[in-house]
Amino acid sequence: MILNLAIAGAAGRMGRELAKIVHETPGCVLAGGLEAHNSPHLGADYGELIGVGKLGVAISADAATVVSQVDGIIDFTVPAATLALLKFTTGKIHVIGTTGINALGDASIAAASHTATIVKTGNFSLGVNMLAALVKRAAAALGQEFDIEILEMHHRMKIDAPSGTALLLGKAAAEGRDVNLNEKSVRTRDGHTGARNVGDIGFAALRGGSVVGDHTVIFAGNGERLELRHVAESRELFARGAVKAAIWAQNQKPGFYSMFDVLGIS
Repeated sequence: MILNLAIAGAAGRMGRELAKIVHETPGCVLAGGLEAHNSPHLGADYGELIGVGKLGVAISADAATVVSQVDGIIDFTVPAATLALLKFTTGKIHVIGTTGINALGDASIAAASHTATIVKTGNFSLGVNMLAALVKRAAAALGQEFDIEILEMHHRMKIDAPSGTALLLGKAAAEGRDVNLNEKSVRTRDGHTGARNVGDIGFAALRGGSVVGDHTVIFAGNGERLELRHVAESRELFARGAVKAAIWAQNQKPGFYSMFDVLGIS
């Protein structure tokens, strides 16, 4: 069964990586590319843009037309663009890797999942999702005697913090402890903050250079420390995971899914 896919944010670094993986994947066809109305790449042949030769697929700003002509769209853009796409994805697959979406935006995505097959996660890497499963188990097993801190570093151009992956890991830790992450999350520390509250889940974000993604979850106890770490060396691993999610979603009913569902990780 052929899966026709479009890429939102088609000309960006992640968009081009996604397009290459779609083009290389048996059973998948790169059938569309979406860009902003002011993009200099509008009208360009997508195949030529990613270096695989002419494909006859023009990059467009017409979301309604592009989405109507494909089975699904892979979307690593910005919150406003992702939310604007929701009105076109009824009956379609919508794979969302966009980070920085607020609670209201998440509610809109959940509502859209009644009619669309949505796979959304903070990270499409197999390794990161396995790390999240381990973090959840460790948080449950080690208990409140171990403080949890999440350290992440990304390239200088990343616009949101903490990263979607850090929040994914924080959510896993909170679920392991059976607490609400929003109530236990500590995002910044500056000045005279006082002692650390028992049960807090701390976040620290570093930005610089060309770092693809580096995440460490620290369980700090009395006299010992456990660190669980994942290092991403290429955007290709995220692209491959997102395409895997789109292929998996072909056989699913409309609903809201995560990469845990795709990989069968509980």
